[in-house]
Amino acid sequence: MEESRRGEAACGGQEAAWGLALNTESTVLCVSEMEADLSGFNIDEPRWDQCTFLGRVKHFFNITDPRTVLVPERELDWAKVMVEKSRTMPAVIFWQWVNQSFNALVNYTNRNAASPTSLRQMALSYITATTTAVATAVGMNMLTKRAPPLVGRWVPFAAVAAANCVNIPMMRQQELIQGICVKDRNHNEIGHSRRAAAIGITQVVVSRITMAAPGMILLPIIMERLEKLHFMKKVKVLHAPLQVLLSGCFLIFMVPVACGLFPQKCELSVSYLEPELQDTIKAKYGELVPYVYFNKGL
Repeated sequence: MEESRRGEAACGGQEAAWGLALNTESTVLCVSEMEADLSGFNIDEPRWDQCTFLGRVKHFFNITDPRTVLVPERELDWAKVMVEKSRTMPAVIFWQWVNQSFNALVNYTNRNAASPTSLRQMALSYITATTTAVATAVGMNMLTKRAPPLVGRWVPFAAVAAANCVNIPMMRQQELIQGICVKDRNHNEIGHSRRAAAIGITQVVVSRITMAAPGMILLPIIMERLEKLHFMKKVKVLHAPLQVLLSGCFLIFMVPVACGLFPQKCELSVSYLEPELQDTIKAKYGELVPYVYFNKGL
């Protein structure tokens, strides 16, 4: 029995360590993969089909593996802790918070810098952005918890897309409240427009989702097929580095493509601006300024 418990703990520890390591690297590149990987893994159930003889044999070979006798007690305790941590909602929330905090920093540094933001406003924007984005992402994961394995692998993309729709506007909410600086063709400042800010932020959201889409939609399909190959089953330790490498390849191509979807300097007809701003422009310039221009951010 002691050897059986050691086998289960060691197995569970390896699975949990794999999930956490993959999640850490994927957070930096695009999105957390931990929830997708754990959606098809249940530490309380056998890993192989128990309705077949071969599945039962594999299961008992695994839990009675004599090699686990050589595993130090400290490593078994660590494996148990990792398994328990990977099963808890706080772990999911923590990694989503790390991911959304990184996104919030990116969104803030790539805003329209012409819109001033105080330290208090920045703190409020960060809190609202991360809180709402984490709630959205976790909610999406919970709703699709019992989805098929492949659908479960697409949950991170749905969560990232939904969170982007929240995080970016929240982090740049001062532009939506106070308006974004609009200029004429000669770069003379004319005023501030909330409508222009809404258009610019919407374009940024679309670009960000497009940027992540190929890697997070196609990569799960690619990995699912690769993992079924015989040689890939023997090198499970390379699965995480391979995912990171492929994600990087997708991003190298998609970052310039997504950023190039819309012009950095946007053109907007004066007739689409707020009525009061239209009146100001017409009173000062007449019909000489048919369009205004603004920087949408990235």
